[in-house]
Amino acid sequence: MQQAPLMPKATAVWLVENTSLSFEQIADFCKLHPLEVKGIADGEVAAGIKGFDPVSNGQLTREELDKAQADPDYRLKIAQSKVKLPEVKRTKKGPRYTPVSRRQDRPNAILWLLRNHPELKDAQIMRLVGTTKTTIQQVRDRTHWNSSTLSPLDPVTLGLASQIDLDFEVQRAAKDKPQAQPAAGGQTLLPAEVSTAPEPFVPAEPRRPEKEEKIDADSVFAKLKQLKRPAEEDAE
Repeated sequence: MQQAPLMPKATAVWLVENTSLSFEQIADFCKLHPLEVKGIADGEVAAGIKGFDPVSNGQLTREELDKAQADPDYRLKIAQSKVKLPEVKRTKKGPRYTPVSRRQDRPNAILWLLRNHPELKDAQIMRLVGTTKTTIQQVRDRTHWNSSTLSPLDPVTLGLASQIDLDFEVQRAAKDKPQAQPAAGGQTLLPAEVSTAPEPFVPAEPRRPEKEEKIDADSVFAKLKQLKRPAEEDAE
């Protein structure tokens, strides 16, 4: 895919003012929308932008321009630069830069992170606050030279880190933290839908009548004889 020229809008302004190219040809060369090029021609877009000559700057040859003006269906091709610039190698991202006025607040921010987010690793705190591992260890062990006056302060409030970066590191630490497994045979908490569910209704069993005592005929007659004897004695 052909790359866009330098300063595409300024180039489009120059081509609109100095050539007879169609809007589609200019839009294709400058990687703009044809309606945007039409807006430039009408003065509604890019007002105040000075035109940039692509021919004098080596981005377009005069032969290529003349060929495109003679054929409305021809598409311009950007000229290849004869000077090859060396590729810039990206260096490893260094520690976060902290303004001088905020550097004295870094120990307070470290203390806040250690208390409120103990799951964060030292490398994550270093990225958030822009500090060193030695300083983090000193604040953790209370061996920092200013430990007696340190107070936990939110690094976001101090302007040392953004809320997005802090949330990202906290979520990342939560994912890396292994989940605790329940001990074998130990009790575990039941889910809320189980613990709060009403107990199932169980109908009561019908009450069985108590067993009647077995009547002993001999004991009944014995009691009757005992009652009969006092009555005969009274009659005599």
